[in-house]
Amino acid sequence: MRITRVFGAALLALGLAAGPAAADSSPSPSASGDDRAPTRAGTSFRTATEIEQGQRATASGSTGDYLYWSFPADTGQRPTVEATVKLPATHGAQTWQIDVYDGLRRRQSCQYGAATRTVAQGTSSVELACVLRTVRGWAEPWANDPLPGTYYIRLTVVELGAADLGQPVGAEVRVGSKDIGGAAAVDGSLGRPLVPGIAVTSAQDEEDGKAAVLSSFGSDDGWSSGWWSDRWVWTGIGAVLAALAGIGGYALTRGSGRPV
Repeated sequence: MRITRVFGAALLALGLAAGPAAADSSPSPSASGDDRAPTRAGTSFRTATEIEQGQRATASGSTGDYLYWSFPADTGQRPTVEATVKLPATHGAQTWQIDVYDGLRRRQSCQYGAATRTVAQGTSSVELACVLRTVRGWAEPWANDPLPGTYYIRLTVVELGAADLGQPVGAEVRVGSKDIGGAAAVDGSLGRPLVPGIAVTSAQDEEDGKAAVLSSFGSDDGWSSGWWSDRWVWTGIGAVLAALAGIGGYALTRGSGRPV
């Protein structure tokens, strides 16, 4: 009976700890009705239009243009970039592509999703998607791992007929992410997020309180890169269960303590 109560308490503690972790792994909610969503795109990395995760940004352009947006991604998140291009009524076969770059302008590969698609003549729209790898808190200098900071989206047509060049198109971009949590945690953290301008901030600027950044990203609490992750919760649960198992084994094997 004593052992049953011990293991019952352990299972209850495990369930209470697993609840928040499961809730954190749900995808970010969509905010398609956000009136603050941008209605234009940049034409280069420096003029990329900032969007937040959950927003639906729209823009008008022409075939042959490069359209740029930027968004923030933090440690433990697995961003998903989706784009829809509305094509003119008459056009030939075209190939559209989205590319995602990190704060160092390194192109990030997609885990899965159709980042490049070819549409036939007369198709009204084309949909693209790119699911990035999980953002890490730290990586070796030579690695190409995604790190916390600003990410850039570039949307363009990569193959089309000369007659279709310059035709008007409409674009819609959506960014969301899934919180992977402690499953992607590493024993290290990035000193500062890869946000444009942070790397060139001088000591004098820091003393004067100036933030030499080209982006307004970041939450009130700052970036979450650091030593804490929910894997510490699971480590503590494992230690408690090991201790309870030891106590239970001792109770089973010690006997009644009475001489025969």
